[in-house]
Amino acid sequence: MNPSILDKTHRVGGLYVHVPFCAHKCEYCAFFSEVSNGERMEQYVEALVRELELIAHELSPRTVFFGGGTPSILNLRQWEKILAAFQRLGLAGATEWTVECNPATVSADKARLLRSGGVNRISMGVQSLDERLLDRLGRVHSREMVFKSFDTLRTAGFDNVNLDLMFAIPGQTMEVWRATLREATQLGSEHLSCYEVIYEEDTPLFQQLQAGEFDVDENLACDMYDELIEHATSAGFRQYEIANFARPGDAGEEADPARACRHNINYWRAGEYHGVGPSATGYIGGRRTRNWSNTQLYCEQLAKGRRAIESVDELSPLARAGEVAAFGLRMNRGWRFDEFRETTGFELAEEWRVDLAVLVDCGWGERSDESFRLTRAGLRFADAAAERFLRP
Repeated sequence: MNPSILDKTHRVGGLYVHVPFCAHKCEYCAFFSEVSNGERMEQYVEALVRELELIAHELSPRTVFFGGGTPSILNLRQWEKILAAFQRLGLAGATEWTVECNPATVSADKARLLRSGGVNRISMGVQSLDERLLDRLGRVHSREMVFKSFDTLRTAGFDNVNLDLMFAIPGQTMEVWRATLREATQLGSEHLSCYEVIYEEDTPLFQQLQAGEFDVDENLACDMYDELIEHATSAGFRQYEIANFARPGDAGEEADPARACRHNINYWRAGEYHGVGPSATGYIGGRRTRNWSNTQLYCEQLAKGRRAIESVDELSPLARAGEVAAFGLRMNRGWRFDEFRETTGFELAEEWRVDLAVLVDCGWGERSDESFRLTRAGLRFADAAAERFLRP
């Protein structure tokens, strides 16, 4: 399938690239990934370049995000091919270009290559700074690798680094969580992404939970989330989304922090983006595309000169507006009614009037004449709040 969903004058500003390879599949991970294989990785890079060639005329990237998997597991020669393709196709020069890295796969040569190639933001998957919990999660890096890799990135010239952390990990105490937060913020990164463990089906962690090997302590998870907000704020970060905290810079209180992730904000504010690589999704012209979650099939389709798109879905205008409302309310600033109207063509205050009132009454929402946003309690349970906005 190779649908043409853009006219020739339209240029999309967001690009997501999925790299499906990992050294080891983590216990909690439900993203599409596979253990790295040298030959398959070479085939993937060739296929990725072909897919970029097919859509380059539709792109003018302002933000690029390489996620996974573990993008940093690709070797220097493979990265050189990808970066050369970006230059050749006119895709380099994004205002924000992020690559996810595992601390175990960051080298000085790789960091310098990425930085010289135009990458200007790194998201490092730390998850924990407790050795026992790193082992519990199936991570392949140690705590010492985190500090070493952070220094390596700084030496290479990266001045915009995110640290991914997880809380409510089985066996994690509040004392351990506080210690991780303290050490992580002392590193001096520009951004923190802190996620509560989610028990996805078909993961070892979910199977262990089902087998009764541990229990979920919801009260502790809530306390850890509150501790996160208090600690990150006191360390100079500003929360701008449920799980994301950034250095504010000179941004005003109403604006997003200067170091906020622009690529993710594009998702939350209903922006368009292309997705390339196995399992990647895109959203363009009101249509959502999804590539096959199969690396071999992905490579085979691109070898034939066509994109490996499994499905194309188009929501009704109202259903799409409800989805936009739900995603946008993940952000602390919520939605201004005029901004939502301009984005979707619908009136948030009218179409969802009852839903807004219910959320205000239960303490999850806060409404003014101009806007609506979730409270701290509402953000903690944003998935449940989001269900109120979804429409068929």
